[in-house]
Amino acid sequence: MTNTTAQLTLDRVKPGDTLPELSHEVTATTVILGAMASRDWRPMHHDYKFAVERQGVQDIFLNTPNQGAWFERYLTDWTGPKGRIGRVVFRMTSPVFPGDTMVYNATVKDVSTDGTGCGWVTLDVSLTVDGKPKTTCEARVALPVSDDDNPWDRRAERWTP
Repeated sequence: MTNTTAQLTLDRVKPGDTLPELSHEVTATTVILGAMASRDWRPMHHDYKFAVERQGVQDIFLNTPNQGAWFERYLTDWTGPKGRIGRVVFRMTSPVFPGDTMVYNATVKDVSTDGTGCGWVTLDVSLTVDGKPKTTCEARVALPVSDDDNPWDRRAERWTP
């Protein structure tokens, strides 16, 4: 199978650029499969009664690794196959429940090349539901500086996320 995803290169990105929005309707399956995939068996991520009665929330809710995976998907959908995440730091402020529509948006904060020639993009990313911030994120992603560059080939002192 041929990969038809266009590869983004550093020269096509500048501070202030916005990424295309990603929207996803959250279901109970979204929440439960994310918890299962990360082996998070805590009941607030699969047991409605426990979540409501013991945790005092309206429903089961996305766990931290599930949210992290959605941030990674959002970023790598944008970068293409050679984009490589160097660092992601996020802060959850409110739960995401079944019935919510998660909306991911991002703005390019900085574009640079490090001393080894690796291209970097720093992004401010947000996860909102109904326009309200649920999780904020800062990400640093390596992009190829040319068509023949590949951040995944960088090792040791050439990889400084």
